[in-house]
Amino acid sequence: MQGFVNSDALATTISSQKATFYSRSRSALWTKGETSKNFIKVHDIYLDCDRDSIIYLGKPDGPTCHTGSETCYYTSVPDLLENKQVDGNKLALTTLYSLETIISQRKAELALPQTGKPSWTKRLLLDHDLLCSKIREEADELCRTLEDNEDQERTASEMGDVLYHAMVLMAVKGVKIEEVLEVLRKRFFQSGIEEKRSRGQAS
Repeated sequence: MQGFVNSDALATTISSQKATFYSRSRSALWTKGETSKNFIKVHDIYLDCDRDSIIYLGKPDGPTCHTGSETCYYTSVPDLLENKQVDGNKLALTTLYSLETIISQRKAELALPQTGKPSWTKRLLLDHDLLCSKIREEADELCRTLEDNEDQERTASEMGDVLYHAMVLMAVKGVKIEEVLEVLRKRFFQSGIEEKRSRGQAS
């Protein structure tokens, strides 16, 4: 992402280790994630050769872009000129990050006074037995789409249910989708047998 900083924003970033910027329209500092909770934890800062621009190097807690994308720079100019649609992989990531943000918002709302009937997500966040039972139920229904030779639409629907309920459990445990994706990326270069063996040795 890109933002404007002044000396106060830079000083705050250094002291808090969270990416902080300066809003020229509001004449105030703002920290990325103060609303969405998707903070960027800054571990290094660089100046360019002319010392008129700064790069924050950090690890985001979630999607950086307000659209739910992991980056604000997801639009290819050549693709735009050719009027191509957003790449499917980018859309999938954006969807997962957006779902994570919504679940996080529901979790944060639990700290506020509650009125009326709670949403299904809030019920799951509060009742861990219900959440675990739903994950087991949805996983079984997903397997049945294979065992009973159901169509692809049914499989996609059941997989959506599994993903949603699993991500609610992740929110309860404080695990970000990026952490799961990082685990999967590391496994690209390791066989499943070796990975399982390493887990046994670690325990």
